[in-house]
Amino acid sequence: MADNSKILSAEDEAKLLKPIDEYVGKIQSQIDALRVDGADKVQSLKNHIALTKEDKNLSKDEIQRIVAKDKVDLEKAKAVEAANKSKVSALIADAEGYLKKHYKTEYYQKVEASCELEKAAENEAYDKKKATLKVEHEQALKQITDSGEIKDEKYVYKNRLFDIQMAHDSKLQEIKDRKHDAFLHQYHLIDLLRMSKYTFGQKRAQGFENYKYNFNTSQFLYKNGLYIVIILIFIALCIITPIVKNTQLLTLTNILNILQQASPRMFLALGVAGLILLTGTDLSVGRMVGMGMVTATIIMHNGINTGGVFGHIFDFTNIPVAGRAIFALVACIILTTVFAMIAGFFMAKFKMHPFISTMANMLIIFGLVTYATKGVSFGAIDSAIPNMFIPRLGNFPTIIIWAVVAIIVVWFIWNKTTFGKNLYAVGGNPEAAAVSGISVFKVTLGAFILAGILYGFGSWLECNRMVGSGSAAYGQGWDMDAIAACVVGGVSFTGGIGKISGVVTGVLIFTSLTYSLTILGIDTNLQFIFEGIIILAAVTLDCLKYVQKK
Repeated sequence: MADNSKILSAEDEAKLLKPIDEYVGKIQSQIDALRVDGADKVQSLKNHIALTKEDKNLSKDEIQRIVAKDKVDLEKAKAVEAANKSKVSALIADAEGYLKKHYKTEYYQKVEASCELEKAAENEAYDKKKATLKVEHEQALKQITDSGEIKDEKYVYKNRLFDIQMAHDSKLQEIKDRKHDAFLHQYHLIDLLRMSKYTFGQKRAQGFENYKYNFNTSQFLYKNGLYIVIILIFIALCIITPIVKNTQLLTLTNILNILQQASPRMFLALGVAGLILLTGTDLSVGRMVGMGMVTATIIMHNGINTGGVFGHIFDFTNIPVAGRAIFALVACIILTTVFAMIAGFFMAKFKMHPFISTMANMLIIFGLVTYATKGVSFGAIDSAIPNMFIPRLGNFPTIIIWAVVAIIVVWFIWNKTTFGKNLYAVGGNPEAAAVSGISVFKVTLGAFILAGILYGFGSWLECNRMVGSGSAAYGQGWDMDAIAACVVGGVSFTGGIGKISGVVTGVLIFTSLTYSLTILGIDTNLQFIFEGIIILAAVTLDCLKYVQKK
C-alpha cells in the first residue's frame, strides 16, 4: 500500500522550490541589470533598424538618418555588452553551479519520489474501484432474469468501467505532467540566464526528457514495427548463414559490397522519392537505366563498338579517356532528363496520372533502344575509366562517396531550398499550394527534371561499376526496387510525407536483403516473395496512418 503521507502537495512542492527560485532570481536580477544597456539594447536596436528599413511611411533620407543614429547607439551598446560579458558569465556560472548542486537533490528527486508514490496510490485505488464495480455488477445480474435488462446492465457496467478508466488515465497523465514540469523548470531558469543559448549537453538533456515524456510503446511499434522485423530477419540470417554455408554474413567485405551495390540504386530511389512526394511514381526507371547503360557503354567502349545504333557503328577512341567518361555522363543525364521531362509535362500540364505517363515512357524507351541496338549487349568499357572515377582505396570502393554526395545534395534541396519546401507543399495539398502562389506546374516539372538528372548519374555509375555490359534489357525491375525502397523508407503515396533518411534506409534494406539471401543460396524467385511481403506490409502501415488521419 502506498504511503500517502509522503506524497507532496502543490504547496509542499512550492516550499521546496522557493529557496532555489529566490537564489537564482537574485542572480537573474543582477544579470538583467547588466543587460539593460548592453545585450537588451543591442537586440532592441537591431530590431528597430530592421523595422525602420521596412517602413514605407519614411523617406529614404529619414531612414538613413534614423539608421545612422541607431548604429552609433548600437556600437555603444555592444561596447557595454562586451564590458559586462565576464561579469554576466560569472553570474551564470554561479547560478548553474547552484542549480547543479541543489536542484536535483533538494527538489526534483523529492517530486519524482512523490509522483511514484502517487502513481502507486492511484493504481491501487483504480484496482479497488474496478473490483467494487465487478461485485456490484455480479450482484445486479443475480437479481435480473429478463434478457433485455441483463443486456442493459452489461452495457451500463461497460460504460462505468470506461469512465473510471478515463479518470484513471487522466490522473496518471497529471502525475506524469507534474514530474515533467519539475524536470523542465530547471531549464526554464537556465533559459532566462542564458537567453535561450543552451549548451550542447543542456539541449541533449532536454531532448532526452521530452522523448521519454512523449514516448508511447504502441505508437513506437506501430511506426517502427516493420524495421524491427527486418532487423530480426537479418539477425536470423547472420546466425543461419554460418551454419548452412560455413561463411560469415556480417563481415566488412560483405558490408562494403552491399554499399557498393546500393550506391547506383541510391540515385534512382532519390529521384523516385521526389515524385512519390507529389503522390506520383515512375515506372520507367528500369528502362532509363537500360538506356543510360547502353549510351555510356557505347561512348566509353574500349575501341570500335561491336554493335551499332540504327546500323551506325560508333568509335570514340579518338577522345581522351576522361573526356569520354564525362561525355558519357552528360549524354546519360540529357537523355534521361528529356524523357523524364516528357512524363512530367503530361502530368503537370494535363493532370495525367504519372502511372500512365511513365508507363508510356517505359514502353517508348525500351522499344526505341531495343530497335536501335537490335537488343545486343555492347560489351565492356575501357577499364581505365572505372579506375579513374570509382577507384578502390585499399578495400574501400569510392563509388560509395558518389552516393553520399547525392544524399547530401538532395537532402539540401528538399530541406533548405524554396523548391524543396514547395515540393512538400504541393505534395501535401496542391490546391492550397496553388492558392498560396506556388506554381504547381513548375514544381512538378522540377521534380521530374531532378529525377532525370539522378537517373542519368545512377546509370552512368552502374556502367562504371559493371565495367560496361550495356543492353536495353539491363535494369529490368529496378523501377519496382526504387519505388519499394521509398515506400519502406516512409515516403508516403498520400503525398507530402517523407525524409531522405528513410529513402536511404529503404535502399540499404532491400540491397542487404537481396545480398544476404543470395549468399544463403535462396532462389531469386523466392527473393521476390520476400520483397513483395515487405512492400505489402510497408504500404499497409502507410495506408493505416492515412486512415487514422482521415
